[in-house]
Order: sequence, then C-alpha cells, then structure tokens
Amino acid sequence: YNRPVGQMLLEREREILDEILPTLFGYHIVQVGCLLGDDLLANSRIPHHVLLDPDSGGETLVPEAYAYPDAIPVASGAVDVVLLPHTLEFERDPHQILREVDRILIPEGHVVILGFNPWSLWGLWRKTLGKRCGRAPWCGDFLSIPRINDWLALLGFEVVLVERHFFRPPLQHRAVMEKMKFMDRVGGKCWPSLCGAYVLVAKKRVATLTPMKPRWQPKRKLVAGLARPSTRSN
Repeated sequence: YNRPVGQMLLEREREILDEILPTLFGYHIVQVGCLLGDDLLANSRIPHHVLLDPDSGGETLVPEAYAYPDAIPVASGAVDVVLLPHTLEFERDPHQILREVDRILIPEGHVVILGFNPWSLWGLWRKTLGKRCGRAPWCGDFLSIPRINDWLALLGFEVVLVERHFFRPPLQHRAVMEKMKFMDRVGGKCWPSLCGAYVLVAKKRVATLTPMKPRWQPKRKLVAGLARPSTRSN
C-alpha cells in the first residue's frame, strides 16, 4: 500500500467499505489486520470497534489486541461483524480463520472479506513475475470467489454480496493507471469474473428446529364387524 498501485487499490477498497459497513448493524465489530496503520472501520455505525493484529501495527494506529487470526481471543457468539482485509491470502490455514470467524460471530452476523482474484491480470502477474520477488501481495496465495463460497457454505454462511473491482493491470505508474480507468467501467459489465480484487459479504445462518404436531390416529378394530363389549374390563 506504500506504492502507487497499492494506494489506488486502497482508495477503491475504502470507497466500497464506506458503502457496505454503514448497512451492517450491531454492538461489536472486529477488524483482523491493520493494513499499515489504516483503520477501515471509520464509517461503521457499530459503536464498539476492535482491531486485532499479530504485529505492532502502524505508526498512527495501534491494535487493541495482538493475536493470530486463527486463534482469535474473543468469546464465542459475541461479535456482530468481522472484517478480513486480505487476511486469508497470507495465512497458512485460511479455513481455520473462517472457522474462528464462525465461532465468534452471533447468529445472523456478517463477515466482510477483501481478497485478490487469481483469475485476473493480477493473478497472471503474480504467476509470471511477481511471485519471484517475494513482496506483498505477490507472495500471498490468491483465493478465488468460488473457493471462498465453498468454504463459507460448509460453515453455514450465505453470501449476500460480491463487489468485483479493479480490472486494470498492476502497473506502478499512476498517470498510466489513471488513463486505464475505462477498464474498470467496462470490466464490470463485460468480464466481471476477471476482476483484480473483490469484496465479499456473507451472513451466518443458524438452522432452527420447527416443532411439528403429532399425527394422532384412531385405534383400529382387531376384527371388522365385531360389536364392542358393553362393560369395561381392567
């Protein structure tokens, strides 16, 4: 995020989150990862914000708790919204992180995931050139939207929104990138599956039991046509 293309990506991600987060309500929201000292929860209407990060954070923003994302020190069923800003790409076990998110979320709570699309110009750049340099984001493991959907479905989540964005190649020249803005407008309509990045929102669904009335059936006669006894016997 210190380089031009990263700054442009962060600007776009902020715009999308500023539209999504005000629509999610509750009492507690947790952001896992500080992104070089950037607080992405500024426009959330939820009163209590918590930042979790395994490192010391940036110079302007210090997390409230130091913790690994696959072992979140939060009580089960206590959080309304969890934000994962490119957290899954750089951890060894992203599925375990989603299990932790499922554990701490309340029923009908939401998880917001920021990710990079491997089937894009960004993914192609990572495989051909970027992965060799060992820098972020190219050193991460890009996860496709269908793969994330499958993991969430196994945990009982329902995907309610997918925002695809940034169809331009990851060039470090801001002037050139500004001239290629038309690719974002055209890409969203013509080739949405080739987006460079995405924002995914999923809701935690909890199965409820529906009580059913018993079906009472009259007793059948042992032999048809026989008269009932006139007196009862114990």
